Amino acid sequence: MTQNKKGAPGIPGKPRCGWCGADPLYVRYHDTEWGVPVHDDRKHFEFLILEGAQAGLSWITILRKRENYRKAFANFNAARVARFTARDVRRLLKNDGIVRNRLKIAAAIGNARAFLAVQKEFGSFDKYVWRFVGGRPRVNRRRSLKDIPARTKESDALSKDLKARGFRFVGSTIIYAHMQAVGMVNDHLMSCFRHRALAHRR
Repeated sequence: MTQNKKGAPGIPGKPRCGWCGADPLYVRYHDTEWGVPVHDDRKHFEFLILEGAQAGLSWITILRKRENYRKAFANFNAARVARFTARDVRRLLKNDGIVRNRLKIAAAIGNARAFLAVQKEFGSFDKYVWRFVGGRPRVNRRRSLKDIPARTKESDALSKDLKARGFRFVGSTIIYAHMQAVGMVNDHLMSCFRHRALAHRR
């Protein structure tokens, strides 16, 4: 993908990261969510479920299923998902509005239980996860898409710790995508209008 220098069709004058293309859903996600610092545990849990579901698929595929995931996974209430049973797994496997992968569904439920354990230990998942970047977003200065890494030493460390706590589908690449999504790192390109806006919010 290349940098979209003229912005998406219908929204002129805003240079964006080229990965969001021209799909209105993708553009809206790029403009309003990606890279915005998250400090809400429900939102953290939402992205953990969605990032895990995305493994091997495109992110736009998951965005298009997002509302279905909200309905299927109790509006991303970790306490409720942690109580899901084998009956819920069977229900989810019949839901064609989500990714019907038994391993990913089981991981989401197991991750909810691990998520609650982290909350109990640290007071919130947010307090736990932001420690891996020193409590503040890392503002990067990427000039092209090829400059954006798939993983970093911080995502390696967080991935390793999550795995030790029983989380699944949390490899370093998935976790770096999570860190980008929740604003732990600002990986908008320097030429993107969102880079400066988010850097000022640091």
